[in-house]
Amino acid sequence: MTPPPDLDDVADHAWLVEEREYARHEARRGRRHAYEHLDARRTALVVVDIVPFFVRESAYVRGIVPRVNALAAALRGAGGVVAWVVPGYTEPTAKDREFFGDEVAEAYARSGGEGPVASRLHDGLDVDASDLAVAKTMRGAWSPGSVLPELLTTSGIDTVVVTGTVTNVCVEDTVRGASSAGLRVILVADACAAMRDRDHNATLHVVHRSYGDVRSTDDVLGLLAAAR
Repeated sequence: MTPPPDLDDVADHAWLVEEREYARHEARRGRRHAYEHLDARRTALVVVDIVPFFVRESAYVRGIVPRVNALAAALRGAGGVVAWVVPGYTEPTAKDREFFGDEVAEAYARSGGEGPVASRLHDGLDVDASDLAVAKTMRGAWSPGSVLPELLTTSGIDTVVVTGTVTNVCVEDTVRGASSAGLRVILVADACAAMRDRDHNATLHVVHRSYGDVRSTDDVLGLLAAAR
């Protein structure tokens, strides 16, 4: 029998963006990072899938929770929007069952839990009544059927700061969707979690090259402080 996970065990990814990738953009645009300024009032923190299902499975997910909370508090305090996103349930399709197998397909479909959206989040997250809490029924928060894009457009958001799990699945899909929708995207490298460093860093590479900026939590907090 597999022992239950130690929920006090946390881990941090050894993340990196290779220096040659920074150099590539420096040669193109004359600076390392795409977005050097934030207008907090037009910025949303999007937190993807930090629900008990994933928290139980990964010390990396448990490790990012304090940084996600710090980002949420800072952006909320600066007048920005905080949006918590959880998996919504849809019956697994025949393709899903063929691809994952019946048991895993059903487990993934139910990974977001039941009840009001905010109640499905990991209880270690600092959620405020003013925050948005939405469900998605596909991997990314910009997938068809998600209400988040419309909510953020209505709020005048032009920049999203993305955190959560799993880095190379739902987080990456969210980043790609937001970028394709014309938003400025910052992926927070040490506030996202994957199963392995190599998976995590592969997404950082793809995002930095083609879809958005990649920053640390401290970098984003510094941008918010400077904006204030």
